[in-house]
Amino acid sequence: MSRGVVFDFAGVVFRWRPLELLQQVLPQRVPHEDAARGIAASLFQSFEVGSDWACFDRGTVGEDELVARISARTGLAASEVRAVVDAIPAHLEPQAPTVALMRRLKAAGHRLFFLSNMPAPYADHLERQHTFFEWFDDGIFSARVQLIKPEPAIFQEAARRFGLVPADSVFIDDHAGNVEVARSLGWQSVQFLDAAQVESDLRASGWAVAD
Repeated sequence: MSRGVVFDFAGVVFRWRPLELLQQVLPQRVPHEDAARGIAASLFQSFEVGSDWACFDRGTVGEDELVARISARTGLAASEVRAVVDAIPAHLEPQAPTVALMRRLKAAGHRLFFLSNMPAPYADHLERQHTFFEWFDDGIFSARVQLIKPEPAIFQEAARRFGLVPADSVFIDDHAGNVEVARSLGWQSVQFLDAAQVESDLRASGWAVAD
């Protein structure tokens, strides 16, 4: 058993700005941010466990079923929902400051891992597109284990599979609920606001970061 740094993906390593995404993809539906906020709440349901999108993240619902479910529930045309679903992989662009932080943590000798709520088609896309996946010793995409954050089971599976001692390892996520659950299970946990803040928090906790 050992220590390591575990990164969430969307909102941490990769850009995730759903309001901006919706304004780009459905400009006729979301002409301003307030409209985008309403559509986002209906479409994504805050990714709550049991929601349509959480089932997609878990890998128990495929793209076609997801589109049909959301369209029936929200009244959005299936073509509109499909446009959003199809646009997300390209939207998930790497956040350069976080990538730089990962590089410097790796250079300092730390083992890197990821723990991401991510549907299978998006996971496949990210792995094909980004060479920095080779920096990770291992990682878990939710759809591939049919577990999702914030369920304790996915954190327990991560510790087991990665061979980590949670108390000696740190988990980084932008969602407070995920951070709180990880902390309750004994992980060191940092809520991501930006890469500079995470680096400061890591250094304060004794994690070396290469210059």
